[in-house]
Amino acid sequence: MQKGNIGVTTENIFPVIKKFLYSDHEIFLREMVSNAVDATQKLKTLSKSGDFKGEEGDLSVRLTLDEKAGTLTISDHGIGMTAEEIDKYINQIAFSGVTDFLEKYKDQANAIIGHFGLGFYSSFMVSKKVEILTKSWQEGAKAVRWTCDGSPEYTIEDAEKADRGTDIILHIDDDCKEFLEKSRIESLLQKYCKFLPVPVVFGKQQEWKDGKMQDTDRDNVINNVEPLWTKTPSTLKDEDYTSFYRTLYPMQDEPLFWIHLNVDYPFHLTGVLYFPRIQSNIDLQKGKIQLYSNQVFVTDQVEGIVPDFLTLLHGVIDSPDIPLNVSRSYLQSDQNVKKISTYITKKVADRLNSIFKEDRENYEKKWDDVKIFIHYGMLSQDDFYDRAKDFALFKDTEGKYYTLDEYRDAIKEAQTDKDGTLVYLYANNRDAEYTYINNARKKGYSVLLFDGQLDTPLASMLEQKLEKTRFTRVDADTIDRLIQKEEQRQTNLSAEDTTLLTTLFAEQLPHLEKTEFHTEVQALGAEAAPVVITQSEYMRRMKDMSRYQSGMAFYGQMPDMYQFVLNADHPLITAQLSAANTQLSAELSPIQSELKGLNARLAVLQQEADKKKPEEVTAEEKADKEQTQKSIDEQKARLNETIRNYGKDNQAVHQLIDLALLQNGMLRGEALNKFVERSISLINK
Repeated sequence: MQKGNIGVTTENIFPVIKKFLYSDHEIFLREMVSNAVDATQKLKTLSKSGDFKGEEGDLSVRLTLDEKAGTLTISDHGIGMTAEEIDKYINQIAFSGVTDFLEKYKDQANAIIGHFGLGFYSSFMVSKKVEILTKSWQEGAKAVRWTCDGSPEYTIEDAEKADRGTDIILHIDDDCKEFLEKSRIESLLQKYCKFLPVPVVFGKQQEWKDGKMQDTDRDNVINNVEPLWTKTPSTLKDEDYTSFYRTLYPMQDEPLFWIHLNVDYPFHLTGVLYFPRIQSNIDLQKGKIQLYSNQVFVTDQVEGIVPDFLTLLHGVIDSPDIPLNVSRSYLQSDQNVKKISTYITKKVADRLNSIFKEDRENYEKKWDDVKIFIHYGMLSQDDFYDRAKDFALFKDTEGKYYTLDEYRDAIKEAQTDKDGTLVYLYANNRDAEYTYINNARKKGYSVLLFDGQLDTPLASMLEQKLEKTRFTRVDADTIDRLIQKEEQRQTNLSAEDTTLLTTLFAEQLPHLEKTEFHTEVQALGAEAAPVVITQSEYMRRMKDMSRYQSGMAFYGQMPDMYQFVLNADHPLITAQLSAANTQLSAELSPIQSELKGLNARLAVLQQEADKKKPEEVTAEEKADKEQTQKSIDEQKARLNETIRNYGKDNQAVHQLIDLALLQNGMLRGEALNKFVERSISLINK
């Protein structure tokens, strides 16, 4: 028997391993099984090279639970170890046997998993004692047993073992009893070892018999040793890809399409990325791409390896150039990882472009599902935008698709304003904004359908990218002012009539939460609607952007601002103005006359004050000006009160207001009920 101390620089190595080496204790199982697979792969390499001439036999890695003894055993039929190799590779922490092996068999050992030296010691995160029972593949080798109880002290002694290979016996610690549960081990094997290149066996397959599940004599093989991404794309059919997708995501709908990654230089990378079918915003989840290193699961947190916008995809990436104990800081600094990210971006763009060119009709059918990925990429990465602008599409409200260049050419003649700016009109909801869309069509304009999550920020980006371009929602202004071809036509109303008309309607507008209306009069033509509600493009855009960008929450708290536009050319509006003038003339004339006089006096006082320095204006002059302004405010209040009282019971005014609100989805609850009752009453007259 040999005794000794493990070659470490501190006696506190095991607490360090237990607490800091790996972020999650469950990772020990991945490390143990990976080492067993590694030893098996080494034997295959030796056999191919002719160095090992014996029978390979069953090369499965087997796991055995013994709840009574409190042990979990991982067994392989690989190369095993001699006492000297244990001393070199186990007793000297962080000196991996893989390094020597790869140097000797560097042209044949591509499938070796481990290129690290601390994996074995992860077993002490969950074990109070670890035993290694091993026998080397070398002729005449003797079996040895290595034992360590979690202190730097170990023992090596001769042992009995019939076949080559290694058994790692973990005596599970009292605070880690969960790793003696069959279901727990099985779930971890499914998570970390599902696609290892060597069969991993855990127990027996079960079947329903005599009213209960019972073991059969067939091994329960956990993994698929040749997952789809390891195969040559030309040998695969569409059904193979969709079947593999169902294996990865059993509850998901079939994917839209996929990209098979396969590169050997300047790094090694294989994998398959799927574009999932998005049913709702809830489906937009990251963490659906699994990262592997030589078929060993590493993580599903792939930020840094996969460009951020592609973390919404599903699938698998496998690269031996990424270590198993990957960390976020490593991902941010490693040059290989940066190259991988760039490669994946290019590969995805190339694949989308080829699908677009080869089968545009099918691509258009899938556009509504795939556009969120493409828009996200265009917004977040300039290099992807440069590629995607050729296959990104616009869809108009009639369901027709255009590339960005095609659409620009289609609208430039009709939708260029008097200043030479090309105006892109859009709607967010075809039904809710139908009237505005219809008015635009009558003008010969095209309207885009922007009903996606990222359409608003995309519009803002395109305004920066495209020369003399503006995006405007179709209800952002009256139709003639959306795309101004000439100077706006003015109304013929006097200032008094304009005030009377705007006050008549403004005083009857409802008080809606976080909503403000500004009433104005425009000459829209007798054929246009009598009342139109519009919303400023700028303010709505800022409020929309506040949902996506930090630092813009201020806009999200602001009220919705609407223009309540009265069409001075419409008979219904002119009739209301005429009726109000007739009925209110006696009351309003003296108020209006008084206001004219007061405004004239205030103008004179202001002119006098402007001729002097502020300190030269006397207290009497200031008081006179303040009193005049107060009198003006009082007369305006009288004017508003008079008009308000007149309009309070004016059914036509209320009906016109409610029709405009209804058209914009702003008439609800009690107000909607009153509108219905008033409509019935008006019909009965």
